[in-house]
Amino acid sequence: MEIRTIGVVGGGQMGSGIAQICLMNGFQVLLSDLSEEVLKKSRARIEKGLDILVKKEKITVGEKSTMAGSLTTTTKLSEFSACDFVVEAATEREELKHSLFRKLDEIVPAGKILATNTSSLSITGIASATKRPDKVVGMHFMNPAPLMKLIEIIRGLQTSTETFDIVMNMARRLGKEPVPANDSPGFIANRILLPMINEAVYVLMEGVGKAEDIDAIMRMGANHPMGPLALADLIGLDTCLEILKVLQGELGDPKYRPCPLLRKTVEAGYLGKKTGRGFYTYEK
Repeated sequence: MEIRTIGVVGGGQMGSGIAQICLMNGFQVLLSDLSEEVLKKSRARIEKGLDILVKKEKITVGEKSTMAGSLTTTTKLSEFSACDFVVEAATEREELKHSLFRKLDEIVPAGKILATNTSSLSITGIASATKRPDKVVGMHFMNPAPLMKLIEIIRGLQTSTETFDIVMNMARRLGKEPVPANDSPGFIANRILLPMINEAVYVLMEGVGKAEDIDAIMRMGANHPMGPLALADLIGLDTCLEILKVLQGELGDPKYRPCPLLRKTVEAGYLGKKTGRGFYTYEK
């Protein structure tokens, strides 16, 4: 299967990061979102990421110009009919993803692969919204996507071996290290990571330690590159909450119950780095 144009659905932090990776590896990219305002911010975020690579002398100014010129943005999902491969990176809501995949199934040519960057939702369930469940696969990029080497590749119940193999190879073409995971709530990464983050929020709520002290202990004591609360802010506290809800609902185990402080923080609109405030405050 020849892949030249990759469609990315969702212009947020993850979608922009995925688009940047694809541009850096020679693909044409079509990036979509609901508003031109979001897409303007997406393009600026991608350009900033490429500028950093120029400053670090990882790419030249000419290469940056070529990459930026390979990006097209649109608010019309119908334009995805020109895509050879699609990655969906919309908000982590099941009904939204099912709706998007129903539409993509009608728009994207038959035989093309539809991948989802879901953090926790059933790949089999998302695939059921299409008439090509054998061509639907999970492609879970880590945040920040341009820097993190791992991509979890998740095969749904009906994902074909051919599709799985193509996506594993695609991940390698993007300079990443693909690791397979089975279709279970949270897969591997978030099944382990989110309970740790949630427990750190409980420790904060119960006054066992301050946020910076909790993070310092995990950085120095467990050799983590960043603490769980700072990582939660980076991921997005709303995303963390949604993943925990999926884990608790699907697995039925109270150990996945979201901490009340996490719920309250999200209700207040403090979603982490993307809003300028979460467990820490940031310059926007």
